[in-house]
Amino acid sequence: MSRLGWAGAWRIARRDLSGSFRGLRLIFVCLLLGITTLAAIGSLTASITSELASRGQVLLGGDVEIAMSQREASETEKRSFRALGRLSETVRTRAMARNASGAAVLTELKGVDAAYPLYGALESRPNAGALKADELLIDQALADRLQLRPSDVVRYGDAAYRVRALIAAEPDRVGEGFTLGPVAIVSLDGLRRANLLLPGALYTAKYRLALPASANPKAAVSQLKAQHPSASWTFRDRDRAAPGASRFFERMGQFLALIGLSALVIAGIGVSNGVASYLQSKRNGIATLKILGATSADVSRIYLLQVATVAGLAIVLGLILGAALPPIVVAALGDLLPVSPGGGVFAQPLAIAAAYGVLIATAFALPPLARARQLPAAAQFRTVVESAGRLPLQTIAQVAGAALILVLLAVGTAREPLFAASVLGAVAGTLVLLMLLGWAVRRTARALPRPRQPLLRLAIGNLYRPGAQTVALVIALGLALTLFVTLAAIQTSLTAEITRTVPQRAPNQFVLDIPADARARFVGTVRGQAPDARLNIVPALRGTIVAYGGKRVADLKELPEGAWFLRGERGVTYSAVPPEGSDVTAGRWWPRDYQGPPLVSLDREAAAIMQVGVGDTLTVSVLGREIEARIASLREIHWESMGFNYILVFTPNTFRSAPHTLTSTITMDPARDGAVARALVSSFPSASVIPVREVIGQVRTVLDQMASAILLSASVAILAGIAVLVGAIAASRQSRSYDSVVMRVLGATRRQILGAQAIEYGLLATLLAGIALALGLTAAWFVIVQIFEFGWAPDWATVLLTLAGGAGLTLGIGLLGSLPLLSVKPAQALRDV
Repeated sequence: MSRLGWAGAWRIARRDLSGSFRGLRLIFVCLLLGITTLAAIGSLTASITSELASRGQVLLGGDVEIAMSQREASETEKRSFRALGRLSETVRTRAMARNASGAAVLTELKGVDAAYPLYGALESRPNAGALKADELLIDQALADRLQLRPSDVVRYGDAAYRVRALIAAEPDRVGEGFTLGPVAIVSLDGLRRANLLLPGALYTAKYRLALPASANPKAAVSQLKAQHPSASWTFRDRDRAAPGASRFFERMGQFLALIGLSALVIAGIGVSNGVASYLQSKRNGIATLKILGATSADVSRIYLLQVATVAGLAIVLGLILGAALPPIVVAALGDLLPVSPGGGVFAQPLAIAAAYGVLIATAFALPPLARARQLPAAAQFRTVVESAGRLPLQTIAQVAGAALILVLLAVGTAREPLFAASVLGAVAGTLVLLMLLGWAVRRTARALPRPRQPLLRLAIGNLYRPGAQTVALVIALGLALTLFVTLAAIQTSLTAEITRTVPQRAPNQFVLDIPADARARFVGTVRGQAPDARLNIVPALRGTIVAYGGKRVADLKELPEGAWFLRGERGVTYSAVPPEGSDVTAGRWWPRDYQGPPLVSLDREAAAIMQVGVGDTLTVSVLGREIEARIASLREIHWESMGFNYILVFTPNTFRSAPHTLTSTITMDPARDGAVARALVSSFPSASVIPVREVIGQVRTVLDQMASAILLSASVAILAGIAVLVGAIAASRQSRSYDSVVMRVLGATRRQILGAQAIEYGLLATLLAGIALALGLTAAWFVIVQIFEFGWAPDWATVLLTLAGGAGLTLGIGLLGSLPLLSVKPAQALRDV
């Protein structure tokens, strides 16, 4: 029975804590790192996604959007739109902008009507007002690249326009999605002057509706679908104005949060080591309390209250810092984010981070507290040479309960529970593997014959002597080295995805919207500037998969995982022969002169996701007409070729008579890029020339940003691993101090003592290098291949150098932690033992 109770235990704990907080700093730092990271990632993700959701009307440009490709809505269709609310029409296409000197830049040209925008405001410098048919607005990037300013003339297609002003804010910019170039805005009448909307040209018409306040957007969409069941329109409403951006930030936020949670779990080991080290330093006080009549429960309560107080302070400060960091991150990122989130505190991510902190502190602090509680007073004075007994079943059950709740919380709050469970399982498996390895190292060191070399004998003896922290050191060193390898492999693989794979195979230019009857003239124009150029010319249409395997896409409650090709319209083509950059893996290709019912060749990965195969049917809506085709073959597409990798390739007789344009890739000597582009822009005003280097540059920027985010989050995990190492060194400080003093009394020099510890850490680092290399590469491979679906191409030299550098860093930290032991005075140390 406890004699002190909680109030008495708190009085002793508070008085003791006021003078010994220094011993609990490691616990404070470990929890602060993990909680701050989790709270900051969760708060930033919540602020961005909530901003996207709250500004849905402005980002979309309406309450409902109806989009269609390669055609505009008929008057009958527009009447059905207007019956639901106020209507605004926009048409968006890619086109080449040319200045007076003939310089050309690929842009996103957008035609808007007088009602645009229905929500928000189109802002310009100076204020432009309504646009005339020969005027346009341009963004700053286009003005810089073509050296334009207000009143200058720029040409699109067959028309010339005067720059009225610069775009300061385009309200629906985020909702428009990915763009390949700067933006220019004209009126719809002005867009038609350029003669860019030719039959078969690749453009998108969007119709936004402002509904009455009482109207339900989903009900309006359902009504339009019922009125036009065969229309291949793409619908969005204000609740999912920017689904791509929302999905990206939610998934990236989840991934980074799991990295942060992993760092917190790693930091939990540091908490355990810190508590053990602190209790080791308090062994005399614990023994004194027990001799004076305090029960094991009293002792447990005193030090539990101290640890809980420090953990609570770390959690509260971590939440404050985590809530304060997002505005700083937003200000630092500037225009890199799709929206500028406002300030605010988001309770859910902070509550989740706090719960994680409490669970981690509980799971990792209870075992050392239970061991200190178990030891009788006399044993407290012999803890340097006497190991603790087994944990009581009650403590094991409490730790298991905290771990179970933590896993359920992580999986239950994840967007993708299976992914979250696999990450946590991998972290737990790594910790268990390193723990078993540490136990095996200790057993093996004890079984080895005694070396003749004194320092080596001492170093090996340190691995299994009483009080040795070998298991903790193996876990700390193994985690640190594994994280170094993982980061190096991820970073170099992301870099190689662009700088190595793409440039070796990519063409120089893409050319869009070539008139279908001008193929020969196009080839002649290119050959005139680059006689050795290699061309790949294919027909281009846009279509939507509306049914497959007997199922209508519109009737699905949820799209299959990975079925991005079922969201909206995709490129469609036809060919008499298998296209470049793909290989037939199932079925057979049709004869060149095939004239039967429509057949289609499908990407095999898409077929696997839709669970269809050769012989099944698939329905595609093209230009408002639904075409059912039988799957004749499956293809493996080599996406890294950066050619025209169409998921759907039809028989030529299916679309040959449909209005369409041609697209082409051009592979040539890079020195001819400029001459070919100028010749094409001059001869084909409606065509768009896309330099591949610009596409690569945009992708590289995105990958660099992803790599930076991963690096920053994983750096916390590395810091946690270092904290674990510091904790392991601190936990063994008493026994090492005793050993150091005894050796110095027997005549050992400081250099010899430090050399023995250097050999010990060096042996562990060498042993763990291979394990860390395997674990780190496995983790990096999973991130690169399974999560991001990129090619696996790490720079092995960089990975190995990083591993060596990490080993050197951790070895240096271990030796730095040992330096204070060399200054311990023998008389004082022997009196403390």
